[in-house]
Amino acid sequence: MVPSAFVVLAALPLTSSGKIDRKALPAPELPEAGDVVAPRGPVEEALARVWQSVLHLERVGVHDNFFALGGDSILSIQLVSRAAREGIRLTPRQIFQHQTIAELAVNAGVTAAGAIEGPDDAAGPVPLTPIQSWFFDQDLVEAHHWNQAVLLEARERIDDAVAERVVAALLDHHDALSLRFARVDGAWTARIAPRGDDGERRSPLSSIDLGGLPRDERRGALERAAAEAQASLDLAEGPILRVILFHLGEGEADRVLLAIHHLAIDGVSWRVLLEDFSIAFEAIRRGEPPALPPRTTSFKRWAERLAAHARGPEVGAEAPYWLADERARVRPLLRDRPGGESTVGSTSTLSVALDPDETRALLQEVPRAYNTQINDALLTALLLAVASWAGGRSTLVDLEGHGREELFEDLDLTRTVGWFTSLYPVLLELPGADPDPGEALTAVKEQLRAVPGRGVGYGLLRYLRGDAEVTARLRALPQAEVSFNYLGQLDQAVPEDAGLSMARETAGRTRSPRGARTHLLDVGARVLGGRLQATFAFGEGVHRRETIEALAQGFLAALRSIVAHCAAPDAGGYTPSDFDKRVSKETLARLAAAAMEADSEDFDE
Repeated sequence: MVPSAFVVLAALPLTSSGKIDRKALPAPELPEAGDVVAPRGPVEEALARVWQSVLHLERVGVHDNFFALGGDSILSIQLVSRAAREGIRLTPRQIFQHQTIAELAVNAGVTAAGAIEGPDDAAGPVPLTPIQSWFFDQDLVEAHHWNQAVLLEARERIDDAVAERVVAALLDHHDALSLRFARVDGAWTARIAPRGDDGERRSPLSSIDLGGLPRDERRGALERAAAEAQASLDLAEGPILRVILFHLGEGEADRVLLAIHHLAIDGVSWRVLLEDFSIAFEAIRRGEPPALPPRTTSFKRWAERLAAHARGPEVGAEAPYWLADERARVRPLLRDRPGGESTVGSTSTLSVALDPDETRALLQEVPRAYNTQINDALLTALLLAVASWAGGRSTLVDLEGHGREELFEDLDLTRTVGWFTSLYPVLLELPGADPDPGEALTAVKEQLRAVPGRGVGYGLLRYLRGDAEVTARLRALPQAEVSFNYLGQLDQAVPEDAGLSMARETAGRTRSPRGARTHLLDVGARVLGGRLQATFAFGEGVHRRETIEALAQGFLAALRSIVAHCAAPDAGGYTPSDFDKRVSKETLARLAAAAMEADSEDFDE
């Protein structure tokens, strides 16, 4: 297991033979297993409240590790946002560097706040980001119908006038919701429409009263209206979101549909937007102004800085990694029906899940063994499952990250809405023909740590740098046919104290059935209701359901084997990425062998 405390000595105690007297070394003063060290002072107390809220825990100690408690990169963004409301200034990078409350309390407040723009500063032409460029590069049929959506249930009836003011508050606060896209001379361009122009006069809100229908017909009518709304977005003229307020009649709770084109929203943004929706709704209903949390950096400013950064030397230096020879030797994914059609309309999904105890172990016990994160374990299980199904030792996966990397110290994206996702191909390889779970997990961990800049550079090189040769070479390489996305812990996507909850009806088809699937296999994972759920989406024109069912069960079995391995008392250890970059795997092996030899010599004495 990775230790978390050290004792500083003036000199090491020695035996009569001049060796280190290990028996005379003082033990580190660590809390007993299960002990929780309470916060000591206002900063630690505030951070503890934030951790409890973000991690859904009743109690945390100042020496508890954020990632060992189930934290991840998405939750780190939420932690930063909520800490700001407590008057504590942090960055996601600091959470990775200082993973306990005690360490963060010492380092909090050292980063200057990013400049914040008002809505007027955010309007105007805006460069496409890499993920937006990727989207248009797919040349999708009915590109206007490629959304994300949620359907909410209200605890109390929502007045139409209140809903109108809530939507207006969201549009005023989040510039990306006013994005517009047009093809000019064969190239796609983007702008953010100022509030009040012709497009914005078309309110995205509509109200539908279904109370006059028989009770057993209301659900069907709601779902049909939601489906029509999903297909009605307009990229060029707007709006690119639809909000529908459904009144279901006496004794039935109202529903609220929010459908937003993916070009303006992502998983992290939904957390921000739903929180703001709840805040504005409660305030306006009480007759108060919707005082939303302060804006962070505008989407427009981020896109402009990203475009400039793409032309710099740091991004150019990543080209050898992304163009490595081994990427050209990737084998295509097995197909049950070679040449079969893979469209959104032919998509089928199936899901598998861990139970709550297994999920808790995955989130809290597995990371402690090898200093890993949740993606390390999930991708290891996927790699093992694909290898068992298709043979071979390697798989090329398009990995989705949240994309809100700290490239610029003066920018803050913790509460900015938009599509920031980074999508980049990772070549994962097993260490040998039949590795045990620990060997596979540490190998995948090291391969993921070797990705430069958390993968952001790939999209910058391919879409924004403007180097025609590099772009052509990246396009010529085999493209990943598997995508993977961990959405994080979604149990509180809607704030607990909100007057809204997730509805049981469907929100309608989010994508045009005529569009092509961008990957043959899309794997998504999330924690919901205290259970890790993994969904496998595939095209029935290419794969039989029983094939993907076997793959999903193989993934679940591999994940359980990783959990069981990491729970064993002899599991755990360091890997090179835990240390200075100059420390190699071979060096660690020599150090471990030397320690074992020293133990043997001490025993002989």
